[in-house]
Amino acid sequence: MSSSMKELVELMAKALVDNPDQVVVAEIEGEQTSVLELRVAKEDMGKVIGKEGRTARSMRTILGAASTKLKKRSVLEIIE
Repeated sequence: MSSSMKELVELMAKALVDNPDQVVVAEIEGEQTSVLELRVAKEDMGKVIGKEGRTARSMRTILGAASTKLKKRSVLEIIE
């Protein structure tokens, strides 16, 4: 179930960056919440965050909507 959240984040990130092979998503499962840690190449950081964090916020919104459907809570952390 939650691996689909990981795949979703991976898919979104890979579509945004210049180095899709350097996209790494790690999942830390909790009781109610799972944390998804997204790592991208240094030069792609701006692409996943976007102007004023808009892209990152959009990714979190999509993740939130998908998580709600699965009755779980997912948090996206972008790791520098």
